[in-house]
This record gives sequence, C-alpha cells and structure tokens, in this order.
Amino acid sequence: MQITRQADYALRAMLYLARMDPTQRAATSQIADEQRIPPSFLAKIISQLSIAGLIHTSRGARGGVSLALSPEEISVLEVVEAIDGPIALNDCTESPDACPFGEDCPLRPLWCDTQAELVNRLRTTTMANFVQKASLPQAN
Repeated sequence: MQITRQADYALRAMLYLARMDPTQRAATSQIADEQRIPPSFLAKIISQLSIAGLIHTSRGARGGVSLALSPEEISVLEVVEAIDGPIALNDCTESPDACPFGEDCPLRPLWCDTQAELVNRLRTTTMANFVQKASLPQAN
C-alpha cells in the first residue's frame, strides 16, 4: 500500500491552511505555488476536501480556501480517506473471501492488526500535530 501523490498533496495543502490564521483564506494559486502542487491537480483535491467537509471554499475577489474545522479536529486519516478512500493493506482485511484460505489464512491476522494500527495512528494524528513542526513555507 502506498499513499497516493494526490493524498500527499492534500496533506500539504491542509497543513498550509492549518498554519494560517483561522480568519484568513488562501487562494488556490498561492497554495499551489508555495507547496509546489500542479494547479489543475490541486483544483481536484480542493473539490474532494470540500465535499468531505474538511475545507470551505468561496469564489470571488474575497474568496479562497480555509479549514472547515480547527486543526485539532482534522485527522490525517480523514484527509487521506477523503482522497484515497478507506485504507486497506490487503483485500482480505475487508473481505476474508478475497483469499482462497478465507478466515483460516495464517497471514490475515497480521494484515488486519497492522491495518488497525495504521488507521489508529492516522486517526489520532491531527493537522495540529504538524503546525509547529512544519518545515513547509509559512502561509502569508
């Protein structure tokens, strides 16, 4: 399993927004430029994050993008799943029937436990965890 480039870009964009004053909005062109994200790719990401309820978008001269929740309320898991869908290390973690050994597969418990640990780690890590640590360019 590998986090997609799109999810990585989404996390960078969310971190950029998390570092801004909550009353500010950022232009997507500014985010794309400062985070080195292709603008057309970012537009799709912004749309998915908005649909997931993680960001607010507004158009016009005073428009832009901002977080819909505080950085403490947005987990890395929510961002990744908004872009990539549910995390699955192996098909059998979601459906034992995907494996010819089914519930009797000796590897299935390892995949299920590892997936649960990963999901828990991403769920308990929020954007706020990175606000101070971030080495990404500061939001203006």
